[in-house]
Amino acid sequence: MIHNTTIDTQMNHRSIRAFKDQSLTTEQLATLYDVARCTSSSRFLQQFSILHLTDAKKRAAVRTIAGQPYVGANGDLLIFIADLYRNQQLRHDMGQDDGSLHSFDEYMQAVEDTVLAVQNTVIAAESMGLGAVILGSIMNDPAQLVKTLELPPMTFPILGVQVGIPDQEPQLKPRLPIANMAFENDYPRGIKAADLKEYDDVVTTYYDLRDANRRIDSFTKQVAGAKLAHTDHHRDQLVQLLHDQGLALDMK
Repeated sequence: MIHNTTIDTQMNHRSIRAFKDQSLTTEQLATLYDVARCTSSSRFLQQFSILHLTDAKKRAAVRTIAGQPYVGANGDLLIFIADLYRNQQLRHDMGQDDGSLHSFDEYMQAVEDTVLAVQNTVIAAESMGLGAVILGSIMNDPAQLVKTLELPPMTFPILGVQVGIPDQEPQLKPRLPIANMAFENDYPRGIKAADLKEYDDVVTTYYDLRDANRRIDSFTKQVAGAKLAHTDHHRDQLVQLLHDQGLALDMK
């Protein structure tokens, strides 16, 4: 396998959930912003924005939504937003209507821009010796999140990123074998749990030996468990909330 500093940083990725009580420097934050804005963008429309939450009340509100005590505690909290509002306002300013901005396709392209920017930001942070964790949990109550962030129509929060000086050094989490996720030309059918027994054994050992939150668990057990079980929660309201924000109006 080829190694260089970039690949080694990526291969060494681990989510950091404990940060020292120290904010990013102006230079560090500006660098992360620069990396994010240089990310590949669909049709060069650059349809994402970043909110840096320093307000203690807003950080606490996001923590409550996420249901995780480390969210918005120490470190810097960034919220990455799919943003079609900016381009809508530019079109209006130049005498144009909204065009395709309310379509699901346009929303998805904004989501793609946003997610790519998140990943680039995390890689850059880790290359600078910082730690980061991507926060999908901010969407546990999307309507409340939009209200908390006071977002205008045509915007939608996608992911949070908490970044800062690491105050822990967790073990690397074992990932799916390449043979189970990278295929040549054709996608295999009939996947069975037994096919992942060796990987399950590795994951079980990882959980049993890791420093924090030890438990007996495996990958297939998680897939078959509560994570993907049908439940009623605020995330079920995503489509309606998108429509309330004026987004993806052609999606039923």
